Amino acid sequence: MDFLTILDDMEKEENYKSENPDSLKEDKEKTTLEDNIQDSENEKNNEKEPLEKTPEEKIIELEDKVTRTFAEMENQRRRFEKEKEEAYEYGGFIFAKEALNLIDNLERSKKILENDETLKNSEALKKTLEHFDIINKDLISIFLKNNIKPIESLNKKLDPNLHQAMMEIEDDQKEPGTIVQEIQKGFTIKDRLLRPSLVGVSKKSEKRDIKNEENKENLDKK
Repeated sequence: MDFLTILDDMEKEENYKSENPDSLKEDKEKTTLEDNIQDSENEKNNEKEPLEKTPEEKIIELEDKVTRTFAEMENQRRRFEKEKEEAYEYGGFIFAKEALNLIDNLERSKKILENDETLKNSEALKKTLEHFDIINKDLISIFLKNNIKPIESLNKKLDPNLHQAMMEIEDDQKEPGTIVQEIQKGFTIKDRLLRPSLVGVSKKSEKRDIKNEENKENLDKK
């Protein structure tokens, strides 16, 4: 191809573009679209190829995962142990509270027999009461083995955490608020109150209060 032919082709192309401006626009848009597609492919390639972590970074990441896993396992173990212990204690608490009815019924039966005029001072009553006492001691022994303990009340100061006062009894020999009668025995289970003791507490007699007031008035007059 000679030089004149090349010039002629170039001139024809220029004439075509000047006569068809839309063709030039399409060429530019095509070039821009191709560039955008290429940029998008480059970005995807960059996303597909992340930076490789160093061995030290991988070790740190693994140690962190292992630590978190062990911590979670330990929390689950503690939670399970707590739930198991609470379930055991709650079940034992309900059973123990129901079992106390046996002791209450034994005490009621014993008092009924003791107050029966037809049985008083009889050998049959004596033997029956002895059997009741043996059964009662056996029950208390079983309770003690399971950390169920009776509350000591008589001659103790009233403790609202352990005792419930049901009546006041005049007694000048005791300090006011001292337990002088046990109506129903109370119990604890593992240092937790199972039921309070129902008791009667001492108070000063009214005669003594009146006498003290008279003595006070006499002293004031003097």
